[in-house]
Amino acid sequence: MGLWIVLIIIAAVVLWAIGIYNKLVNLRNAVKNAFAQIDVQLTRRYDLIPNLVEAVKGYMKHERETLEAVISARTRAVQSLKSASEHPESAAAIQELSSADAGLSAALGRLFALSEAYPDLKADRNMMQFQEELTSTENKVAFARQAFNDAVMRYNNARENFPNNLVANSFSFDAAAFLEIESEEKRAVPQVSF
Repeated sequence: MGLWIVLIIIAAVVLWAIGIYNKLVNLRNAVKNAFAQIDVQLTRRYDLIPNLVEAVKGYMKHERETLEAVISARTRAVQSLKSASEHPESAAAIQELSSADAGLSAALGRLFALSEAYPDLKADRNMMQFQEELTSTENKVAFARQAFNDAVMRYNNARENFPNNLVANSFSFDAAAFLEIESEEKRAVPQVSF
């Protein structure tokens, strides 16, 4: 009789651990799926940039340094996105992507600021279309980033709560990182004056 009780307790502990393990796997997969949505939107954003640069080249012949900075920042962002897509649960990959994307946003900001000095460029239909598409894509990226960060929070909470952390640490369920806004301009509160 005592042997049966021990076997039942062992079976219950094993089933309990399997349940926690499966829950953590499901949540980690949800993080990967949420990142896939970011991947789609960032890829679209990065694919728009070469066309934007081509549209701007004809007008901004003396601003070669700015155009090269945008192209360089885009290349770094595309490489970081590829790395993050392969391992969206990797904190280092997500932080690198966040940094690279912030660099690209800064370079694009300088490009758009310089474009203000070129009235013909500002009025160019292609330029306006690219700016509108980038703005639309930025909004989609923001929504996808929120969904990703929500999935990361659920996963991290599940892996850190007791007794889940016993299973998580035993099977190397590492913490996932949030995709944060690196740009100070995006964090700044707009100033309103009357």
